Amino acid sequence: MLHSRLPSVNVEAPEPELLSISDAILAVKGLVSRQLPLMIAVFLACVALAFLYVISAQRLYSSTASLIIDSRKISLTQQQQSAGSDAPIESAMIDSQVEIIKSDTIALSVIKDLRLLDQPEFTGDGGGLIGNIVGSVFSAFSSATPRSEYQRQRLALNRLQQNLAVKRVGLSYVIDIYYRSTSPDRAAQISNAVAEAYIVDSLEAKYNASRRAAVWLQDRMKELRAQASGAERAVADYKAKNNIVDAGGRLLSEQQLAELNSALTGARAQRAEAQARLERITAILKADDEDRNVILNDLATVADTMQNPVIVKLRQTYLDYAAKESDWSARYGSNHLAVINLRNQMREIRRSIKDELRRTAESFKSDLEIAKSREEASQKSLNEAINRSNDTSQAQIVLRDLDSNAQSARALADNFLQMYMVSVQQQSFPITEARVITPAAVSLGPSSPKTLLILLGGVFAGGLFGAAAGFIRDMMDRVFRTAPQVEAMLGGSCLAIVPRVPAEQLPETAWNKATAFAKLAQDGWSRLRGKGVSVRETARAIEPGYPDGTHLANRQMHIMDSMSGVVARSPFSRFAEAMRAIKMAIDLSNDEGACKVIGITSSLPNEGKSTIAGAVAQASAMSGTRTLLVDCDIRNPSLTRRFSPEAQKGLVELVLGQAELKDVLWTDSQSNLHFLPCVIAERFSNSADLLASVSMEKLFKALRTHYDLIIVDLSPLAPVIDVRGTSRIVDHYTLVVEWAETKIDVVKRCLDEASGVNKKLMGIVLNKVDIGTLGRYDYRRGDYYRNRYYHRYGYVD
Repeated sequence: MLHSRLPSVNVEAPEPELLSISDAILAVKGLVSRQLPLMIAVFLACVALAFLYVISAQRLYSSTASLIIDSRKISLTQQQQSAGSDAPIESAMIDSQVEIIKSDTIALSVIKDLRLLDQPEFTGDGGGLIGNIVGSVFSAFSSATPRSEYQRQRLALNRLQQNLAVKRVGLSYVIDIYYRSTSPDRAAQISNAVAEAYIVDSLEAKYNASRRAAVWLQDRMKELRAQASGAERAVADYKAKNNIVDAGGRLLSEQQLAELNSALTGARAQRAEAQARLERITAILKADDEDRNVILNDLATVADTMQNPVIVKLRQTYLDYAAKESDWSARYGSNHLAVINLRNQMREIRRSIKDELRRTAESFKSDLEIAKSREEASQKSLNEAINRSNDTSQAQIVLRDLDSNAQSARALADNFLQMYMVSVQQQSFPITEARVITPAAVSLGPSSPKTLLILLGGVFAGGLFGAAAGFIRDMMDRVFRTAPQVEAMLGGSCLAIVPRVPAEQLPETAWNKATAFAKLAQDGWSRLRGKGVSVRETARAIEPGYPDGTHLANRQMHIMDSMSGVVARSPFSRFAEAMRAIKMAIDLSNDEGACKVIGITSSLPNEGKSTIAGAVAQASAMSGTRTLLVDCDIRNPSLTRRFSPEAQKGLVELVLGQAELKDVLWTDSQSNLHFLPCVIAERFSNSADLLASVSMEKLFKALRTHYDLIIVDLSPLAPVIDVRGTSRIVDHYTLVVEWAETKIDVVKRCLDEASGVNKKLMGIVLNKVDIGTLGRYDYRRGDYYRNRYYHRYGYVD
C-alpha cells in the first residue's frame, strides 16, 4: 500500500499538532475499538460483583436519635469564663462529646442495660451470605472451645460500634446517633439507649468530679493557707536580719553611693588639670634656650594660665629687648656692640624665666600629688560603698522573691477557697448540658443495601475501570502501529505500509510446505550449516519425504516465483502498490544520474526485510530498470536459500577473486532480475570485516557500471554489526519494521548505535500490516485504509 511521502535523510520529527475536538473523538473511538473486549470484560465483572453484593448482602434497618448540647446550661465552674468564648473551643467541645458517645464506656453500658449478649446478632456469626462464608472459614481454623464471657463481651462491643455512627450536624450543637440492625425495633431501641446512657454518664461524671474536687480542694486549701502564713513570716524575718530600712522609698546605701560618686568625679577632674599644667611646663623647660618661639608663644600661654606676675614681667621685658635688637640690627648691623649687649641681656632674661618656671613646676608637682591622694581616697570610699550596696542588693533580690512567694501563696489560697465553695454547691444540684430532642423511631423499610445506588455504582465503576484498563493497556503497547507514529518516533519518512500477503496469493499447492520450510530454514540454517550440513541435507532433515532434496530446491524457485507473481499477477494489490511506493522513493532520491545502491535492513530477524528486498528488486526489474539483488546477509543468507539453494559460489568467492561475475549471477526469467547469492560452507566470523574491505568496495564500484539499481539485503542491526561495515558501499538505507511486533525502544537503540545507517536512512517500511486493524490506531486517517477507495480504481487484495 502506498504511503505518499517523499524520502528524506534524517528528517526531523514534525512539530506536534493541536488536537482538535474531532481528532479527540476519533482517538477515543479508536481506543475503544482496539480495547473493547477488555473494557467489556472489566465492565461486566464490576456489574456482576455489584449484583452479587446486592443479592447476598444482609438487609439492615436504621434509626436515628438526636440530642443537643444546650450551651445555656453551663455548669457553675464555667461561669468564670468569658461569655464570648472563641468558636474553635466550642467546636472542639462538641467534637469531644461525639467521641465520648462512641466510647467503650457508653457501648458497654448499653450492652448491659439491653442484655445484648443474649442476642445472636451480637455474639454469633455475621449475617448475610458473605458473613456466613467468612464465619465458616474462621470457625474451620479456630478451636472448638466456647467463647468466654470476656470474649463474648468484646465481640458484642465490636459489633455494636461497627453499626453505630455518631456525627455532628453541621456547625450546630445537635448530635445525631445513628444505628443499623437487622431488626427495625432493635435499631430504634439501641439508638435511644445510647443517648440515654450518654446523659446518665455525663451526670455521673459531673457528680463524681465535683465530689473528688471538693475533697481535694479542702485538703489543698489547708496546705496553701499554711504556706501563705509561712511566706509572710519569712519576709519579715529577712528584713530584720539584713537591716533593710526604707527611707522615703529609697535605701540609705543608695544615697551614700551617689554622693561618693560625685566626689570621685571632682577629684579626677582636679588631678587631670594639675597633670596637664605640669606636663606643659615640663615641655617648655625641655625646649632650647635660644628658641624665641618658646618665649613668644608657649610661654605666653603658660603665663596667662598661671597668672604669674614675675614671668609676665620678664616676658614683657624680653619682648621689648627683642624689638630693639631687631631694629638696631637693621640700622647698625647684627655685629654692632650695642646689638650684642642686647642679645646677652635677652639670654639672661630667658635664663631667669627658666628658673622661675622650675620653681613653678615644683609647685605643680605638689598640687598633682595632692590631687592624686584625694582621688585615691574618694575611689576607696566609693569601692567600700559599692561593696556594701552589693550586699544590700543581693539581700533585696532574696527579699523580693520572698515577698512574691508570699503574695502568690495568699492569692492561690483565696482562689482555692472560692473554687471549694463552687464545688460544694455543685454537689447539691448536678446538671448536664445534653438533652434528647428527637427520639429514634422504628424504620419502615431497610436502609441497606441500596440496590439502585450499588448497581449504578457498579456500572460507573465498571465503565471507569474498563476505560482505565483499556487506556493502560493501550499505553503499554510499545510497538509501531501507524506511519505518523513511525515518523514521530524515528524522525524519518515512512516510505510504505506493506500489508501482510494473504495465503491465497501464493501457489495453493505449495503454501503450507513453503511456509514451514521458510520458517525452519531461517531458524535452523546457521545451526545446521555450522555443523557442516549441506543445503540438500538440510532440506532432507526438514522434510524426510524428499531424500534427495530436489523437490525442495524447486519449491524455493516457486517461492521466488510467487513473490514476483504477487506484483505481476496482482499489479493493483496493496502489496504491489507498496513496492512501487518504495521504488518511487528510490527514484526520487538525490542521487541523479548514478547507480544507486540501496541497503535493506531491519532491527531484528524475521521482520520481512529479505522479502521486501526481493519484491522491490523484482518490481524494479519488471519496470525495465537494470536491477541487481545482492544477498549480503552473510551470517544468514536467506535470499540465497530461497532463490538459489543449489548455488556453489557467490559473493564471498567473488570478493576473494575465486570466481567471475558471470559464473555466480542468477537470473529470473520472468522479470530479468539478476541475483548475486551468498554461499557459506561454514560459519563466517569476520563477515563485518569482509563487508568493510577494500575488495568489497571495488566490487560494488564495478557493479555500478553494469546496473541502474542495486538492492542489497543486509543483516539485522541488533544481533550483528555487519550493517555498520557497509556504509562505504551503500548510498541509502531502508529500515523494515514489523507492524505490531517490533518494540520502539529496540529500533531507537539500534539506530543510535549504528550512526552511519541513521545518517543515510532514506526511510522506513512498515511491514506485515493488518489493514483491517490499522484504521483503529490511525484515527485521523482510519477511512484512508478502507477497501472501497481501492476498489474504485480497480485495486484488489
